[in-house]
Amino acid sequence: MEIKPPWPKIIFFDGVCILCNRTVDFLIRKDKRKELKFATLQSPLAKRLIPEYLSNNSSPGTVIFLDHEKIYTHSAAILSIMGNLPFPYNSTVIFLGVPVFLRDWIYNFIAKKRYRWFGKLESCRMPDIETKERILE
Repeated sequence: MEIKPPWPKIIFFDGVCILCNRTVDFLIRKDKRKELKFATLQSPLAKRLIPEYLSNNSSPGTVIFLDHEKIYTHSAAILSIMGNLPFPYNSTVIFLGVPVFLRDWIYNFIAKKRYRWFGKLESCRMPDIETKERILE
C-alpha cells in the first residue's frame, strides 16, 4: 500500500514488544472513528517515513506518532495519541502540562524495562481480518 502525503494518523510501535501490542489492541478497541492507523517500527513504511528516528537502532525504544505531518515521540506521542480517543481517555492530555523532562523520564524508565516486565514476541504481529485495514506495512 502506497501512503502519500498528507499522511493519516499513524502510530509506529515496536512490533515485538508485548506491552506495545497490547496498547495497540486497546487503541483499536477505543478508536471508534477508526482514525488511527498502525505500523511497526520494523516495517518498510517506518523506514520510508521516519528514517531519522530508526537509524542505528535495532531495538526502538519509543512510540512514534505521525499526526499528518507532525511527529511526536516518547511521552508526547502517548499523550497526543490519547487525545484522539473519546472521553475519558482524551482527558489525559492535561499531562502535557507536566514538564517534558519528568514525563519522558517516566516514559523511558518503562520503555527500558518493557521486555523484562511484559516480554517479547518472536516476530511482529500479523493483523487479523478485523484490523487488517488499520495495520499498515
